[in-house]
Amino acid sequence: MIKGNTLRDAFISAANSMAAHRKQVDALNVFPVPDGDTGTNLSMTMGAAKHDVSALSDTVGAGEVAGAAAGALLWGARGNSGVILSLLFRGFAKGVAGKSEIGSKDIAAALEEGVASAYKAVMKPTEGTMLTVARESATYATQACDRRPMPQPAALWEEVVIHAEKVLETTPELLPVLKKAGVVDAGGMGLCIMFRAMGQVFSGGEIFNEQSQDSSATDSDEHGVIGEFEGEITFTYCTEFIVIKDKEKADAAAMQGYFQSIGDSVVVVDDDVIIKCHIHTDNPGDALQKALQSGSLTKIKIENMREQNQSKRGAASKASSAKFPYKPVDPSQEYGFVVVAAGQGVQALFRDLGVENVVSGGQTMNPSTDNILEAIHATPAKNVIVLPNNKNIIMAAEQTVRLADRKVYVLPTKSIPQGLCAMLAFDPDAPLSENQLNMRKAGERVGTGLITFAARDSVYDGHKIKKGDILAMENGKISFIEKDANKAVLRLIRSMVKRDSSFITLMYGEGVGEEQAKEAQRMMRNKLPDSVEVVLIDGGQPVYYYMLSVE
Repeated sequence: MIKGNTLRDAFISAANSMAAHRKQVDALNVFPVPDGDTGTNLSMTMGAAKHDVSALSDTVGAGEVAGAAAGALLWGARGNSGVILSLLFRGFAKGVAGKSEIGSKDIAAALEEGVASAYKAVMKPTEGTMLTVARESATYATQACDRRPMPQPAALWEEVVIHAEKVLETTPELLPVLKKAGVVDAGGMGLCIMFRAMGQVFSGGEIFNEQSQDSSATDSDEHGVIGEFEGEITFTYCTEFIVIKDKEKADAAAMQGYFQSIGDSVVVVDDDVIIKCHIHTDNPGDALQKALQSGSLTKIKIENMREQNQSKRGAASKASSAKFPYKPVDPSQEYGFVVVAAGQGVQALFRDLGVENVVSGGQTMNPSTDNILEAIHATPAKNVIVLPNNKNIIMAAEQTVRLADRKVYVLPTKSIPQGLCAMLAFDPDAPLSENQLNMRKAGERVGTGLITFAARDSVYDGHKIKKGDILAMENGKISFIEKDANKAVLRLIRSMVKRDSSFITLMYGEGVGEEQAKEAQRMMRNKLPDSVEVVLIDGGQPVYYYMLSVE
């Protein structure tokens, strides 16, 4: 049987190994554009689980460990791969909930539960990915448990890992883009790496050597869902903790009501497995006693805010760009907006359009669910609309819908131009359903053009690409390769402009000077009809020399 402390150490081992192999997994990414690659997203997501389970004692039960890991993964999920990983382990936690130790049948059932959870949440599952590796591993574990004699847990896990690695080798046959590039699926590789590191502990070995980690894969800006509370200090103690739920007794609503009677700045975020709590109070012991009625406590932190006020002010000023002050819902504020964007000029555009909170992030750094949730909780509206502006951030944003303490709606915008056009379509006097429809349609109508560079050699979408090539992309697909950014933008705009096009926004980013951008604008005006207006904006965005929107 696998005890709780062994499962805890297995999660830590998995996180360490994923961090050490991050670059190896990143290198499997066939898409040549620089982005928040799979290895990075998986490492930072698993690092969140390590952070929380490391605080658990040796006497903790296996179900409690799995629950703590699942909760941390949910909040720490980055990118689509990170969200899928969190869903797999969330289902795993459901499968072992309430168990002090787990056997072979428990493992098989938990893996099946994890796969069901992930497939249920992914709208269009793609075979040849980490989902395939997870599903086939779970099926194998279930079948292995039907053998007589049934393998012991450690032996079963070793068999599952070997089978997972075999399935990984078949992913190129299921996804032609992998076969053409001559690689296996990156997410599947990451899952195998983590499974093997867990098996090392299950078999009695040491936790994967932490010194092997690539420190750049950790989240140095890690912070809680609650964020920084500002203003006059009414109560003395900032109290934060996590309740690992007793499903028969847990009552998050009652807990929240009680907290509001003894303090302020109350946030109670309820999940299937855990409840995350924050309160400012003069009686932290009373808050903890109330919480114990709903389950066991972990990650307890109590700080004297009056005593630490000056030092916190200094620290907050340094980190102000990364954290958002919590604000309760204002009943008079119907709508609020949270967007994800990088580049001072781009962020300023969104703020000018009425966006309260901009989460810094995008192609190269995918914010976690926690990052987005923190910004939502800093938006005091009854209805908060989130615009991810990147296809790899949509799933992480969608996880906030059931975690937030206010209503959240995610518009699946896949680019900055889509997000800007959606904001322009917003009508403060229209009902929510009408705004959702109009904003979605506006985002879908705009054409998005991107000029960037190749981060690696690749064969993708029929293009043989060399590192450093200038890439022109239209609506997410690579159109052609160039050697000069201005020539690329002119060639791309010719393809994108239609007979009814009337307005073009050209945003230039890092690596492009003002004169170079003005020259690109002049070239476009000379080649386009007089009826088409070309507006130039200093977006300051990383990765993309130019971003184009055509309306």
